[in-house]
Parts: sequence; structure tokens; C-alpha cells
Amino acid sequence: MKLLSYILKRLLFMLLVMAGVATMVFFITRVIPADPVGAILGGNAPIELVDKMRHQLGLDKPIHLQFVDYLNGIVHGDFGVSLKTNRPVTNDLKEFFPATLELAIASILITIVFGIVFGILSAVHRNKLIDHVMRVFAIMGVSMPVFWMGLLLLLLFYYVLEWLPGSGRHSLFVFPPHYTGMVVVDCLIAGDWATLWDALRHLVLPAFVLGYASTASVARIMRASMLDVLSQDFIRTAKAKGLSKRIVIYRHALKNALIPVVTVIGISFGSLLSGAVLTETVFSWPGVGRYIVHALLFLDYPAVVGGTLFFAFVYSLANLVVDILYVALDPRMHV
Repeated sequence: MKLLSYILKRLLFMLLVMAGVATMVFFITRVIPADPVGAILGGNAPIELVDKMRHQLGLDKPIHLQFVDYLNGIVHGDFGVSLKTNRPVTNDLKEFFPATLELAIASILITIVFGIVFGILSAVHRNKLIDHVMRVFAIMGVSMPVFWMGLLLLLLFYYVLEWLPGSGRHSLFVFPPHYTGMVVVDCLIAGDWATLWDALRHLVLPAFVLGYASTASVARIMRASMLDVLSQDFIRTAKAKGLSKRIVIYRHALKNALIPVVTVIGISFGSLLSGAVLTETVFSWPGVGRYIVHALLFLDYPAVVGGTLFFAFVYSLANLVVDILYVALDPRMHV
């Protein structure tokens, strides 16, 4: 009962956050000194055509009436029609989101595996060579801009070494099956191994670039948490009983050290979904982030607003799931 009350309270906070984001996004797009009608029709369009377009878009209404229409559309899941694609923004998000989700899942898998392993190695071999190497790895991950790393890796692995493909989700004249919109999953379902290999090769670089910073953060937090747990009395008791080092670390220490790391991983997943804008742009990955960038360049307000609210919802949902998992993993938490 307490857990249900906690979840309902978190859902209420989530709704408040979404309402605040929706309000901020609306008024920010309205105060930008740019005219979407001018971007569509051009600067030499007749005034009659401009007025007609403004009326169709509802931009001739008072700002408070525009805000009411905007909120009414959001409540009904209608973000309007994209000025660039001339399709409902909801349909565009459904089309582009699987690519972003696939990239984020690949990145979070890299984060979980390498972040936890590197963190454990750094803690177990504290102040030794491997710990120093991991520290340099982490510093580079949190300090190097995503776009710069992406360009460097493209230059090295695509242009110089020619080991990996450059951009996109698959090669030209390759037509993957379509079930979920995620190419790797669809190829697994269809058993198309040649296309699967091609898709995985295209996925390696953007997934690594997107997940590098999160991997570095998880590794450092895992190291700190592991060191804290290894200094606890129950670990010393386990060692005194004659248990092997491997059992002490992986059976007794790891589970307790993972509790704060789960929170970071969950938040990182939300960040990967909403922070894929630069990565998708550099690697020409057809996801929601790249869709929003193109919408900004075109002054496509409905697409920008819809994409921003969608990312805010996904990030808030990821935080909600993390909070629930944290309570489930740590019995000391009182809900």
C-alpha cells in the first residue's frame, strides 16, 4: 500500500513537471524573433497568402487563446501538423523514435557492461596501473564533446582505417525487414543475418559515442560505491571466515554496491534518449533528435514542441522507473 502511494505521488510530480515543460516550451517558441510563416512561404510571399497561412496555423489569435488550443491538443495527444513534413507530429515521432530507442538501448548496454566492469576493476586494484588507466578513460569521457569525438572516430575508423561504415542505420540498397522499426531487432525476428551484421556495424560508432560519457560516470560511481562497501564490517567478517576474494567481491560486495549505480544508469538512459541530438546529427542517424534539429532549422514549431515534450516525458518516465527500482532494491528506503 505504501509503495502504491509512493508511485501515485511520483506520478503527480511527473505531471507537474510535464505541465511546467509544456508551458515553458510554448512561450519560448512564441518569443523567438522568427516567423515560421515567412520560413514556409519565403520573404516575397503576397500579404494575402501570409495572412491566410497565419490564420490556418492559428497564429492570428491572441496568445492566451493559442495557449488554450495548445494545451487542449496536448491533452488529446495532438501536437499539431509539422510545417516541414506536412504530417501529424505524432506520426513523425512514431516513425523516428524506434531509431532513437535502438541507439539508446545499445548505448546503455555499453554503459552497463563496461561501466560496472571498469568500476569494479578500479576498486579492486585501487591506485594501481589499471585504476589510473580507468581514471584517464573517465576524465576523457566526461570532458570530450560528443560531436568532436564522433568526428574523430569517423575520421579514424571510417576514412583512415575503413573498418566501419560512416553514417546511417544500414548500407545503401540494403532493405531490412520492418516489424518494430528497430533494425537489429527486426533482423533477429526475420533471421536476416547478413542485414543484421550490416546494421550492427553501423550501430557501433554512434552507440559508443553516445554512451561514452555515461560509461565514464558509471565507472567512477561504481568505483566509489565499491570502495565504500569493501570497507564495511560485513565484508571484513566474510574475509575473516576464509571466503575467497572472488566470492567476497561478487557475492557480498557487488549487490550492495550496485544500489546507487542503478539510479545513475536509469537517469543515464533517459539522458541518452533525450541527448541523442548531436550524435544523430553527426552520424546522420534518422531518429527524433535529428528530426528536432531539422525542425529548428526550418522553424517548424509544432515539431520542436512535440519532440521536446516527448523527450521530457521519456526522461520523467525513466526517473519514475528508477525511483521504484531503488525502493525495491534497497529495503532501507521508506516509501
